[in-house]
Amino acid sequence: MNEIKVLIVDDHAILRMGLSSLLATEKDIAVVGEAGNGEEAHRIALETKPDVVIMDLMMPGMDGVETTRRIKADLPDTKVLILTTFSTADGIAHALEAGANGAIMKNVEFSEFVSAIRTVTTGGRAMSPEIERIMKDNPPVPLLSRRQSEILEAITRGLSNADIAQMLGISLDMVKEHVQTLFAKIGAANRTEAASMALRKHLIKI
Repeated sequence: MNEIKVLIVDDHAILRMGLSSLLATEKDIAVVGEAGNGEEAHRIALETKPDVVIMDLMMPGMDGVETTRRIKADLPDTKVLILTTFSTADGIAHALEAGANGAIMKNVEFSEFVSAIRTVTTGGRAMSPEIERIMKDNPPVPLLSRRQSEILEAITRGLSNADIAQMLGISLDMVKEHVQTLFAKIGAANRTEAASMALRKHLIKI
């Protein structure tokens, strides 16, 4: 069996180093690169063409969902395994929609982690039972557009519609329309609910 080439993507250097050291003990796995952000991950993936990318979701700049989308677009045969601490389903669901082949929690046993790598390599889908349960009990909201994300972040910061209109350079009526559409999309009745949901479901970067 050929070695499984793995790229590790996480913004915490200690975690990357730890995973690399552990995976070095597996005879059929070779770590071909590490990346601390999405842009770097995409570049290294194109250079090394890994079999599996271990992908964190929350990173500065380009997040794990967009990084997954770009890598899968350029390297469709490369598998992406999400490794996350998320307690909600949204980021995981969006990553799966972007082409990820599985998702496991960062607190899994190392043997489960290695098993997940081998599973996705052979075309299978690897999902932690905890993630399966989270996605069943806490259904994800639809993926927000860039403008909706901007408005939701502004609402979470306590800005008024007038403030948002000035910030984005659009009319007050347009802001009101965006806010109503946003609330309907995420199932929020008011600004307080929207802000709470944004933080609880990691819908914005803070």
